[in-house]
Amino acid sequence: MKKALVTGITGQDGSYLAEFLLEKGYEVHGVVRRSSTENFERIAHLASRIRLHQADLLDQLSIIDVVRETEPDEVYNLAAMSFVPTSWKQPVLTGEFTAIGVTRMLEAIRLLNPKGIRFYQASSSEMFGKVLETPQRETTPFYPRSPYGVAKVYGHWITVNYRESYGMFCCSGILFNHESPRRGKEFVTRKVTDAVARIKLGLQSELRLGNLDAKRDWGFAGDYVKAMWLMLQQDKPDDYVIATGETHSVRELVERAFACVGLDWRKYVVLDPALIRPAEVDLLVGDASKARRQLGWKPEVDFEGLVRMMVEADLERWKRLK
Repeated sequence: MKKALVTGITGQDGSYLAEFLLEKGYEVHGVVRRSSTENFERIAHLASRIRLHQADLLDQLSIIDVVRETEPDEVYNLAAMSFVPTSWKQPVLTGEFTAIGVTRMLEAIRLLNPKGIRFYQASSSEMFGKVLETPQRETTPFYPRSPYGVAKVYGHWITVNYRESYGMFCCSGILFNHESPRRGKEFVTRKVTDAVARIKLGLQSELRLGNLDAKRDWGFAGDYVKAMWLMLQQDKPDDYVIATGETHSVRELVERAFACVGLDWRKYVVLDPALIRPAEVDLLVGDASKARRQLGWKPEVDFEGLVRMMVEADLERWKRLK
């Protein structure tokens, strides 16, 4: 039985990845931070099947201890300070978690089992930022436009450096936006679908948004975790863009979501300048042809299906709570 260690297991991607690995017959271990208020909602249904360990990407010794204790075959580093707007308010902490935290994990692997552990780093399309070519692929230069994007660039390149300097099996997945009913409500997709459900049920009267013209390549998180696993099953480590290849604006997202419940979005959406980023990323769309060719990966859930899935899940949740 293979063993996997997942940081960020309580997050959206971590929960889907844990499910996927369990289906593959893995023994799954997760890293969680010590906190007085623990949020295990996304993995509650897996509680009896996974093992959780307290460690922190800010603490080198705790990372070394958890790698030594679990002796994993594969490490998936999904943990990060991942909400872009917050990275402007906490840029130093973002760097500690999202950049230096990657180095701490790589160092632990290098010290304990550099040839036996395969490592996956969660890179991000936010590294492309002010895009220098469209669509974006593995060779597209990075131009990050937020502290989060800058930190992810560091995490990406330190992973490449450990691979090339120490011969370690290290891969980075440059994942474009991937959403699901488990997405945090602070992210625009879930903010929209949750608000649509509440408005339909009479629990909310308006939805405040910033830049409706921003365009993203949105896929389903459940599809994307399969790509993470596929990268670590290859003969040689490499980096891959994971994306749908389609771009949709926030306005399209809003239109589709309100249409799911038979409402006209223009009656409920209020534009709020305070929600516009200091440096906006206007257009992200990925070219995942390398992943299709080498990994045999392709997305299964399309944009319309994703929005409908999220709206229906939020409707059901609020009906139960109501």
